[in-house]
Amino acid sequence: MTVLDDRALNRAMLARQLLLERTGPPVVDAVAHLCGLQAQEPQEPFVGLWSRLTAFDPAVLSDLLTRRSVVRTHLMRRTVHLVTADDVLAWRSRHDAMLRQKVLGVYRDELKGVDLEELAADARDLMSDGEPRTAAEIVRELAPGRPGLGPRPLGEMVVAALVPMAQAPPRGLWRTKGGVRNVALSSWLGRPVDPPAPDGADPVGRMLVRRYLAAHGPAATADLRAWSGLAGLPGAVAAVRDELVSFRDERGRELLDLPDAPLPDPDTPAPVRFLPAFDNAILGYQDRSRIIDDAHRGLSVAGERVVLVDGRVAATWTVVDDVVTVEPLRTLSRADRAAVADQGSELASFLSDGGGDRVRVAASPR
Repeated sequence: MTVLDDRALNRAMLARQLLLERTGPPVVDAVAHLCGLQAQEPQEPFVGLWSRLTAFDPAVLSDLLTRRSVVRTHLMRRTVHLVTADDVLAWRSRHDAMLRQKVLGVYRDELKGVDLEELAADARDLMSDGEPRTAAEIVRELAPGRPGLGPRPLGEMVVAALVPMAQAPPRGLWRTKGGVRNVALSSWLGRPVDPPAPDGADPVGRMLVRRYLAAHGPAATADLRAWSGLAGLPGAVAAVRDELVSFRDERGRELLDLPDAPLPDPDTPAPVRFLPAFDNAILGYQDRSRIIDDAHRGLSVAGERVVLVDGRVAATWTVVDDVVTVEPLRTLSRADRAAVADQGSELASFLSDGGGDRVRVAASPR
């Protein structure tokens, strides 16, 4: 079986994640290809798409949100993702059990004895008018008759698990601040969520396997589980295994892939890229060694924004008063510093709507 080293996997990941070279598909197609973008920080998807697409216009993504072609919703790993309307309607039921379990894992004691089916029915009835509501407003309506149930576990169980919700704009629009107002997905999109497949069939699971590999592969089943949060995909993997090809990584893990997916030459040059917080290029894997050193692994879950140099995490970045500041994690060559400064200047201009292009690259650590 062919062994793919970390550099080969890195270049494959960059190609699948649209980070090896900027491309020009419609924004909605890019969101679909990437299987969504993690989006609990509302402005981060704009940076993620700017780093991937040619001449990305943030107004286009804002328009897609207001036209309801993409939505912000709890999905993979119970985190907020920006996904296409078609994908969330197709995928949401497959995530229902996981979403419940994730909330119960945090609030099991607080939710002990609560009839979740009754709570779900009451919440669906409340949200059936299509009106966006804050979590506090939802809790205020549903708390009576449920003494002892605190507002946080009640709100999170309803909003993140029991009722498929979208976060209504202006939340998530470009350079716009807005609190979270939840609206039932079926009302917001004018279509019901696809029901679970009957008789134990799992067409959505099989679809997720294929789509994940197209955007992240080659990858192990543990990587698929880490990305999706779903424990029940081995059956889906088994069902499509005959369609897939296999490799091994340097640690001996079996990696699955689509037979016609790109595997660039490991020596393909990789340009500097600025990634937003919680980017799926990092969080989409259980084994992240293809992109980040173990010493820096904690940066990704802490919400640090990172810079890729030669395809790997080499610095963090922040922006204050329209100035992009880069803090290297290792020694950068003069050429790398120049490339980082050039890309950082472009990012500063993007983030300020052309108002400035100032960037500062700090000294490398000793």
